[in-house]
Amino acid sequence: MDFQAARKHMVDSQVRPHDVTDTRVHAAFETIARENYLPAELRGQAYIDREIRYAPTRSLATARDFAKLVDALEIEADDLILDVACGSGYSSAILAQLGEMVVAVEDDEALGQAAQKNWTDAGIANTAVVNGAPAAGAPGQGPFDVIYIGGAIEVEPAALLAQLKDGGRLGAFMRRGVSSKAVVWRKSGEIVAAQEIFDAAITTVANGFERPRAFVF
Repeated sequence: MDFQAARKHMVDSQVRPHDVTDTRVHAAFETIARENYLPAELRGQAYIDREIRYAPTRSLATARDFAKLVDALEIEADDLILDVACGSGYSSAILAQLGEMVVAVEDDEALGQAAQKNWTDAGIANTAVVNGAPAAGAPGQGPFDVIYIGGAIEVEPAALLAQLKDGGRLGAFMRRGVSSKAVVWRKSGEIVAAQEIFDAAITTVANGFERPRAFVF
């Protein structure tokens, strides 16, 4: 399979036509080899237009959903970014092309090690992985200009919102019932406001962000 051609086709068909206007985002998606962040048996599916689950609570969102949310976060070259539930590191690799430094949080030690190896193999030096609970973030490393949550969430990420700088943005896919919405929270002083951006196709809820289940007698 010609992965380079598939990657260009992904950008031309799944990213550019969907109001992703930042050309740096286009370049990042054309540069990062998405297939290298999947197990060998799934690499042939790397560029199809659907969510790809590769671990129990980790998946690659569609290129369209991920790119639109990253574009909405308006990442600047000097931004400090927190990538929550980074999995095998694809999201961090993309974010690292846009900001100054990415701190990635992953509670699966094997996935965190895989992410670090993937970045090293790709020559990406402005990333670092921290082992810990995704919902807790990395308070000792912040505050952050941008926070991205990999996977869907069912509850507001209160601990992460507290780690935003003034003017900071947090992007996530909020899942309610059977539907998901891309949401961006923006912090201004002591106020944090949420804005729904678009409907998303992601279904995999990151561990630690599940809605508490009601007790049934």
